[in-house]
Amino acid sequence: MLLGSVFPNEEVNTTKGKLKLHDYFGDGWGVFFTHPADYTPVCTTELGTAESLAAEFSKRNCKMIALSCNSVSDHQGWIKDIKSYMGVESFSYPIIEDSKRDLAVKFGMLDPVEKDAAGLPLTARVVFIIGPDKKLKLSIYYPATTGRNFDEILRVIDSLQLTAYKKVATPANWTQGGRCMVLPSVQGEECQKLFPETETKEMPSGKKYMRFTPQPQ
Repeated sequence: MLLGSVFPNEEVNTTKGKLKLHDYFGDGWGVFFTHPADYTPVCTTELGTAESLAAEFSKRNCKMIALSCNSVSDHQGWIKDIKSYMGVESFSYPIIEDSKRDLAVKFGMLDPVEKDAAGLPLTARVVFIIGPDKKLKLSIYYPATTGRNFDEILRVIDSLQLTAYKKVATPANWTQGGRCMVLPSVQGEECQKLFPETETKEMPSGKKYMRFTPQPQ
């Protein structure tokens, strides 16, 4: 899937029942995680970490949903292990069943290198972030052997939400509250009005493109 394309509105069977993805995400943001299989160690840490951060995702008006290439009944058993591992009582978001790997194939999530015991390609650890317009805003592909960095996922959601509504970009290693960069398209009076505290860093080229501003509210 390409950035900016409409995320597929699949009807899926999950641990919370049948649902359509667009209806589930509603008017907010969505984050879609994929996993190679149930009862796997790295996936257990990831889903547990996601659950421990459920309040952070909710604060960002972002609903989580996961996919793993097993059945709902397998997922339900695995959730007990995840809850035990994390020491939590609840598990708030659904896990999609994909035992035939139909969605993994459709979404282009198979890893050609990593294979399971049967020699079949494992599902890569993909993160899709979907905006309120149901379009794909970001995708990150991890190999099956590498767990996700959830601080980074929250950071990019913060950046995506900020830059969707304000005429700024976020520089390398930006975090919430840090200085932003004024978009090149914002010039003259508009820049002075929107970003009166803009600071321009002088460059050897003489070009005035390195413009920083406090994060807009």
